[in-house]
Amino acid sequence: MPFIERPDTARIAWESDGPEDAPVVLLVMGLAYPAAMWFRIVPALAEGHRVIRVDNRGAGRTGDVPGAPYTVETMAADCLAVLDAADVATAHVVGLSMGGLIAQEMVLTAPERVRSLCLIATHPGIAHAVMNPEATAMLMRRAQMTPQEAAEASIPYNYAPGTPRERIEEDWAVRFPLAASNQGYLAQVVGSSQWDGYDRIVGITAPTLVVQGELDALVPPENGRTIAGRIPRAELVMIPNANHLLMTDQPEHVSKVLVEWLDRNR
Repeated sequence: MPFIERPDTARIAWESDGPEDAPVVLLVMGLAYPAAMWFRIVPALAEGHRVIRVDNRGAGRTGDVPGAPYTVETMAADCLAVLDAADVATAHVVGLSMGGLIAQEMVLTAPERVRSLCLIATHPGIAHAVMNPEATAMLMRRAQMTPQEAAEASIPYNYAPGTPRERIEEDWAVRFPLAASNQGYLAQVVGSSQWDGYDRIVGITAPTLVVQGELDALVPPENGRTIAGRIPRAELVMIPNANHLLMTDQPEHVSKVLVEWLDRNR
């Protein structure tokens, strides 16, 4: 896995799948999760695209780095630097949850680098977000839990009731070896809570798709409707029987939606 070194000495891990000469899709993961957690949809995307994944500061093989708390602006700059290192001028950018904040900041900061935008299970900034108080309380307690305890506590907020336990444990098998430290988790929480894009996203001109699980108990669906209503010409897709980690709840459906979106915006 390659790394890039940033001006503050942070080493950001990234990886690439699919044909090197194909259109590029950049995948940006959510709070405390490693880039490896895109594993369920990468095969479908990589059939026709070069798929680049980034381990955000505090997560995955990047791990804890200088500069905490990790602001959305800093993490967006990391992603743009990864595109530079991969010799990519423009990319389709897909962000999940906190990764959706990073994706919004990328297109606001460097619109010429973003071919299209896909915002999954995210919001326009905490100040204007509709949040589930029980989920927020669980996230605040998470820093005092072991990875296993945190994973168990988060099940009702991440996974649909019908998602098999074995599929959830497949996620854990990928995530636990790359689990964020409590320091990394808190650095992402504090940094991302300071970000607000509500007044700025009305200026986004890139083609934008907003994807939301109908059962999202962590970032309720109203947030997706808010974003889609503020970004000009944005499209909104609701995924039935899907909670926050909709790619695990409905991997085939989400993969189909993303592939069709990318094909339309080649």
